[in-house]
Amino acid sequence: MFSDAVDLRDFYDAPLGHLARRMIRRQVREMWPDLRGQALLGLGFTTPYLRPFRGEADRVLAFMPAQQGVLHWPPEGPNLSALVDEGELPLEDASIDRILVVHALEGTEQRAAMMSELWRVLAANGRILFIAPNRRGLWARFDHTPFGHGQPYTVGQLSRLLKDSRFTPTRTVNSVYTPPYTSGLLIRSAPAIERVGERWFTTFGGVVMIEAQKQVYAIRRDRKRVLARARELISSPRPRPVSAPRDAYPTTVSTNQPSTNKHQTGGNPACMLSP
Repeated sequence: MFSDAVDLRDFYDAPLGHLARRMIRRQVREMWPDLRGQALLGLGFTTPYLRPFRGEADRVLAFMPAQQGVLHWPPEGPNLSALVDEGELPLEDASIDRILVVHALEGTEQRAAMMSELWRVLAANGRILFIAPNRRGLWARFDHTPFGHGQPYTVGQLSRLLKDSRFTPTRTVNSVYTPPYTSGLLIRSAPAIERVGERWFTTFGGVVMIEAQKQVYAIRRDRKRVLARARELISSPRPRPVSAPRDAYPTTVSTNQPSTNKHQTGGNPACMLSP
């Protein structure tokens, strides 16, 4: 079940939301340092992470699932967000270069259809980044954050899901090691905690981030073998008609013709004339 868009907005306006956004956005930027001339799609509640790319990417879209609700974004300009069915995205095939999925995978009730649609709209050389709650992290154990709702994943579970959905994982990162408490001391110490977690406690990050690419298989044929087979078919002789055996057709005797039996006529042609 999806978290409501208003609740997600309120979370990211609070101190814990600022912390999560800062840490996750840093990792996203390291993975995607330059998106100039590319089309970027965010599925779920991705607006906190799309803003740095607005002036860089050629096109930025924010799709929010129907059960989650939609908010106008960005508030200071023309709307770039839309309410969609995650199982039927209103985009053409292979039309998106980068896809960011946040607060969507753990809440959807049509996961297979959503993954199929993401595969369809992603370009052949594109990249997709999934961000989901880490089952082994602290953030998935507290429901006062959106990462404590829905289905969390381990790195292995999410990797298997991507492979089953025709994606190839290329990079895995865990993030948000700071405990989800509103303590001012913890929030101020977050950069140091993140460095310690990235070095020593990589399994216990609050979120799992896996970048993947689309699996596209080409059908390769042996050109020499195909040409040889074509020449063989062209040069092969045409089949000749075969006459049927003589006894295959029944012999019919006309009753209108006179008999030529010599015993009856005596061999005299004159006997064949009518009297």
